Amino acid sequence: MNDALLNLLRCPFCGTRLSLVDTGATVRVNGQIRSGVIACGCCAFPIVSGIPVLIADDVTRQAVRALEAGQPEDALLGLLGLQGDRVEQFRTLLATPEGTYQSALKLLSVDAEGTYFLYRFSDPTFLVAEAIVRALAPYGATRNGPILDLCGGCGHLTNVLASLAPNVVTPAQTVVTDLYFWKLWLATRFTAPGAAAVCCNADAPLPFARDLFSMVVLTDAFPYIWHKRLCADEMARVSRSDGTLLLPHLHNVLGENFSAGSTLSPADYRDLFVMGHTRLFSDATLLDDLLANSTIDLTKHRSPEEIGNEPSLTLVASSLSRTFKTHAIPERDGVEGELIVNPLYNVERGHERSVLTLTFPTPEYEAEFEDCRRYLPASVTIDADVSGPLAPAMFGSQYSELRRRRILVDAPPRYRD
Repeated sequence: MNDALLNLLRCPFCGTRLSLVDTGATVRVNGQIRSGVIACGCCAFPIVSGIPVLIADDVTRQAVRALEAGQPEDALLGLLGLQGDRVEQFRTLLATPEGTYQSALKLLSVDAEGTYFLYRFSDPTFLVAEAIVRALAPYGATRNGPILDLCGGCGHLTNVLASLAPNVVTPAQTVVTDLYFWKLWLATRFTAPGAAAVCCNADAPLPFARDLFSMVVLTDAFPYIWHKRLCADEMARVSRSDGTLLLPHLHNVLGENFSAGSTLSPADYRDLFVMGHTRLFSDATLLDDLLANSTIDLTKHRSPEEIGNEPSLTLVASSLSRTFKTHAIPERDGVEGELIVNPLYNVERGHERSVLTLTFPTPEYEAEFEDCRRYLPASVTIDADVSGPLAPAMFGSQYSELRRRRILVDAPPRYRD
């Protein structure tokens, strides 16, 4: 966290500015605030591992007390929810230079959500969300101010958003938020280290100044938010007047969904968002166009009646008319992070040849994300040994197709074991 981000923050309860408190707990490293306490007139909040935690509960209060007592590790362990043997495992992880996102995720995620977060880069909902933000980037949606990835989890889409906004003047150019500190710790350490993170509750007022973000993205999570009207109003409040709101994969109450959450109808989703032009899109049509034509066609907006009982939909709200056109999604052959074999594949290695077999981690994952079979083949043979570091030149004429179908994934460094 830096001072530029601090200037953008507001208390979610009283709405006033936050400032560093001189408790002796402030630690700066290379201009970044790694730990400390910030406060307004009503609350004090901890900054731990560079992440401000703008939640008022017993865990954060204990973290503040630990920081003030000169015990930043206790503050970190408490916010991560680590106890017993997991504490020593975490210390070992920190002391291991080659520690990976996958091993850290296994330690910090105590339920099936960890499975989802390991395979996120190739699931169908991510493909569509990524394509939309890449489509809108050249039209100013990510270049006129900072970007907010609300409820961004472990930062997979944040990684994409940060890569699209390299020229934004504001130092806090891409911000990811989540309710769960452990997800943001993983994001800032592994998945999206170039982004700023803020731990906050999307069921409460957002802790940001108004008229701030050029794009606000909320992917997959809106159906799980109880105070939907408040969240919708807050997304509009923190957006610039020429900003864009993007909500991919909204579960439809009229359709069937895995882990549906508290769902609304297409008409109800539309009526919550009144910023600029608010348009609805069929998730099935978006995915069809992306796979068949490498396009995101935002001219194909649908009425609530036309969406009917489809399981899910995407909402885009923007005052920019150029948003709603057909966008070609160019192939990306370059590698921004580290080229890896998709973790969904089991690899059998032979001499200068590798056989990859699609292997789902659980029956539940296979059922929920079955559309990935449309681009991930059940088996593929690669004329290369993939046991070591990978480079595009190893795959010859196969490379572009392997990338396009997400058999090879461009992941952040140290992503998997």
